[in-house]
Amino acid sequence: MIQYANQYTAPQIRQMWKTVFGDSDSYIDIYFREKYRNERTLVYLEGEKAVASLQMLPYNFTFCDVEIPVAYISGVSTLPEAQKKGYMHQLLLKSFEEMAKNNISLAILVPQEAWLLEFYDKYGYAQTFDAGVEEVFSLKTLLDKHLQDEESAYNEFDSQFRSQDMTVQKTFEDFQTIVEEGRLFNFPSKKNLIGMARMIDAEKLLSIFAKKYPQKHFSVILDDEIIQNNNTAFVINSGLVTKNTKLIEPILHLNIRKFTQLLFGYHTSKKDIISRALFPEKTAQMNFMLE
Repeated sequence: MIQYANQYTAPQIRQMWKTVFGDSDSYIDIYFREKYRNERTLVYLEGEKAVASLQMLPYNFTFCDVEIPVAYISGVSTLPEAQKKGYMHQLLLKSFEEMAKNNISLAILVPQEAWLLEFYDKYGYAQTFDAGVEEVFSLKTLLDKHLQDEESAYNEFDSQFRSQDMTVQKTFEDFQTIVEEGRLFNFPSKKNLIGMARMIDAEKLLSIFAKKYPQKHFSVILDDEIIQNNNTAFVINSGLVTKNTKLIEPILHLNIRKFTQLLFGYHTSKKDIISRALFPEKTAQMNFMLE
């Protein structure tokens, strides 16, 4: 049975995190105090025992120069004795339903291991963020520069990202948590993270793209094997998006993964001529996610 977490299941979910991920109690204390909320957490129960769970953490993401709310999928875990029973499959599908109800049009995540790229691909996620090779910047240097004044440090931190497209944004409260985690681990070097995205509401995202690029004119016949509302023929013309109307050339036939990558501008310079012309290449950024 799937439900949202409550006061009875929350301690079990914390213990599940410890069992599955093996993180230190100090780190888990930070995460469950600052990020975890029952109302953001789906849990699968066997009887009264929590055996699998995931969290949908709220962030803003700058998409085509518009900040939109997104869900960052975190804490995806199943107890060893409950694995291979399809519980996470059901939780991930349920998360799509819940995000749609809450007008969340995009989900993002960081696969902690390479094999998870293939796992999440089965649920319509596509790689849209590349791992960085250089440090984003030194958090400790930033704090020292501002004499431990976190608000001033945050303003400089925020200025690094707020105007950048395809970027996960952080609030001051997020920043405070990042600093606490940094102090816990002696401020390790942080780089951009490899990441994936999943469109929950393709029409909404495409409408933002169309408004950003009113000179683009094309049609997309979209295939999404999981979220049926995305299975639509879209026409993009003069900054507007219409559905199931007369198609205009060029007509793209795309699955949800390829379309997500194109909208993100993910390595589009290496795509075919039409894709290069329609979708400007961009570099999405996701970092300092309590990874």
